[in-house]
Amino acid sequence: MTPKKTVLPKKAKPAAKKPVAKSAVKPEKKSVAKAAPAPLVSENELLMQSLRGMRDILPDEQPYWERVRRSLSTAAQDYGFQRIDTPTVEYLHLFVRSIKEGTDIIDKEIYSFQTRGGDRVALRPEFTAGIGRAYIQHGMSVLPKPIRLFSMGPVFRYDRPQEGRYRELWQGDFEVFGEADPILDAQVMQVAYRVVRELGLKDVEFQVNSIGTPESRKRYEKALVRFLESQKHKLCQVCRERLTTNPMRILDCKEDKCVQLTSQVPQALDFLDDESRAHFKSLLEYLDELELPYSINPRLVRGLDYYTRTVFEIWSTDREGKKYALGGGGRYDNLIQELGGEPTPAIGFGLGLDRVVLEMKRTQVRPYEFPKPRVFLAQLGDLAKKKSLRLFSELEKHGILTTESFGRGSLKAQMRVAGRLGVEVTIILGQKEALDGTAIVKDMVSGTQETVTQERLVDAVKKILKTNVTLAHPPVKSEK
Repeated sequence: MTPKKTVLPKKAKPAAKKPVAKSAVKPEKKSVAKAAPAPLVSENELLMQSLRGMRDILPDEQPYWERVRRSLSTAAQDYGFQRIDTPTVEYLHLFVRSIKEGTDIIDKEIYSFQTRGGDRVALRPEFTAGIGRAYIQHGMSVLPKPIRLFSMGPVFRYDRPQEGRYRELWQGDFEVFGEADPILDAQVMQVAYRVVRELGLKDVEFQVNSIGTPESRKRYEKALVRFLESQKHKLCQVCRERLTTNPMRILDCKEDKCVQLTSQVPQALDFLDDESRAHFKSLLEYLDELELPYSINPRLVRGLDYYTRTVFEIWSTDREGKKYALGGGGRYDNLIQELGGEPTPAIGFGLGLDRVVLEMKRTQVRPYEFPKPRVFLAQLGDLAKKKSLRLFSELEKHGILTTESFGRGSLKAQMRVAGRLGVEVTIILGQKEALDGTAIVKDMVSGTQETVTQERLVDAVKKILKTNVTLAHPPVKSEK
């Protein structure tokens, strides 16, 4: 459903007045008219702030995000997932067909609009549907199975922003196509656990459930509706509507009165078909073998209608026992066929990266430390400034991380910058050095310096850096 746009009030045109003779006009007291409410944003005004639910990820936050990105990419590589990037904008019917109407995402949260060409499109609310579309469009069904795909980027939901949640939120997504064995379910959960543990989150646990096949799910929904119909007056208004549109979503409601009522409802596990029951039993055995922490949550259904059998979420717990959802997923064996492809079993999961970063900060996890420059390049004079660009490029080409302060005029100011950065070597290039083809190399650790030709500059810098590393890590003497 498209969010309503704020309509800006237009200035009313003054009514035409009849010409009146001046002598007929009597002086009147000026009446103070009530001013019309000002528009939220005038047409000529530019607000210097982001939209509600959107935000900037500033440089001081990037070390946390960099650690998350590296952990996701490393896990994807180690477990054989190949990177795929799908468009942010897709045809609207892709999500309506895969997620189904009656879910909060389609009914309330999706950003949809019509293009100038008349196409109904939407900003992606999740990754799976788009990756499934790419799987079909590019004929991936002929590739060796299972096919493991990984993606990372923003998704969009017009939801009320909460702590750690935004209308533009970032996700890391892992999908596996072409294998129905429950061992893939366990491995996907193992990947999720590997990522969050490597990010330093320790008190994590899986909530796991099985909702069976579409047929067993229908049987369960009938029993669920029969139980809730007689007590629907105890449900919140939203869940009363869900009772006719999507009754299983009632189990996911966080309203206290709904939680109390649904704690007494029949469980989906009791309505599973034999094959789904055997599948779930095998999954639990694999999880035990992997020693992954989990608990069975019979009320867990997830918010997307394409799930079958396995559904799971991964939670972090604080000292007070409060739980925070970091992500989740499950099996969707019928989705590819429903989208027009061949019957293809599949399973996947997504991690909410905004929530993960928030948990990293809450638990005081160390962020990623970007490599610090070890060399500072100081220059004085126009000719030296021109020559220093080539020297900077030469040092970088040899893998020597270098920084500079090209806008600073005085050498003294540049040396202060070098001191604050804690570099090990400072290269000084003045007017004389620029003309002679030399440079001054100063060891900031020992305080010594020498003048070298620019051809020998890289070797001289490497020698000092190597010496500093040796001094910082002296060899351990063996005991006789």
